[in-house]
Amino acid sequence: MSLGTIIVRNLAELATHRVNSMVLGGAVTRLNARSQVLVKLGHLSKHLIPYMWLYRLFAYIVMPQRSQKESRHLFIREAQKLCQKEFKRWFTLTAEVNPLMRYFRDRELPIPTLYLMGEKDYMFIHPVKEMVALHAQSELYEIPNCGHVCNVEQPELFNQRSIEFIQRQIR
Repeated sequence: MSLGTIIVRNLAELATHRVNSMVLGGAVTRLNARSQVLVKLGHLSKHLIPYMWLYRLFAYIVMPQRSQKESRHLFIREAQKLCQKEFKRWFTLTAEVNPLMRYFRDRELPIPTLYLMGEKDYMFIHPVKEMVALHAQSELYEIPNCGHVCNVEQPELFNQRSIEFIQRQIR
């Protein structure tokens, strides 16, 4: 999910022969202008503002709708398990996303890939649509009435589409 999709894609890049298919949920394939500004502001203020304030703010910006309340709380609850040092590493990682994702966009892997995205994931769905349009092995399923953390908001549909895709690759 989310930034974890970058790790999955990187593993597939390193060992293409070991990966039969990929299901990437809530994928981050590029940071748009809004998210880049947020990351830069967070990077500049991470020494001044308590990191949990930044996490909460980021959660509300990425998942602003009332229907995303459970996802926001999960995000914040998991963030509380991180120490400030880990939070700073996370921010450093986000700054490195765009160059790596540009490489991934330009180099399609010969691996069938399903992107599962919430239709209301206004920060990350458009770059995914662009990537899917460029990559013949990729497809996108937009989960209705969902935001960024679509596996939490509609887990049954998320799992159903994932399993269907994987089963199609086995045949």
